[in-house]
Amino acid sequence: QVQLVESGGGLVQAGGSLRLSCAASGRTVAGYTMAWFRQAPGRERDFVAAISWSSINTRYADSVKGRFAISRDNAKNTVYLQMSSLKVEDTAVYYCAVGENMVRITTTPDYWGQGTQVTVSS
Repeated sequence: QVQLVESGGGLVQAGGSLRLSCAASGRTVAGYTMAWFRQAPGRERDFVAAISWSSINTRYADSVKGRFAISRDNAKNTVYLQMSSLKVEDTAVYYCAVGENMVRITTTPDYWGQGTQVTVSS
């Protein structure tokens, strides 16, 4: 089992920035892809960004390209999501996930975190 704990959420004004962190523990995540998803009230959980184990490959949802940046520190088993130029529509619960590869993680992650709330005010 892998436990994922997100942190860094909060309330921010539109145009501001936040950095989310997700620390993995338990079974090793070595070699695994890590990702962020988000779920706004009344909506399905959507893919946001993913990063491969080596950090060579990254992938973003069109809605966040150019504004969000995903990174990871394998020594700390942690993945980050730097969010800039935040918009009201970015308001959601953000979830961290771990999966086998860049293809599978966007549809069937193996592990989920509990989520952290991000609220962007106008």
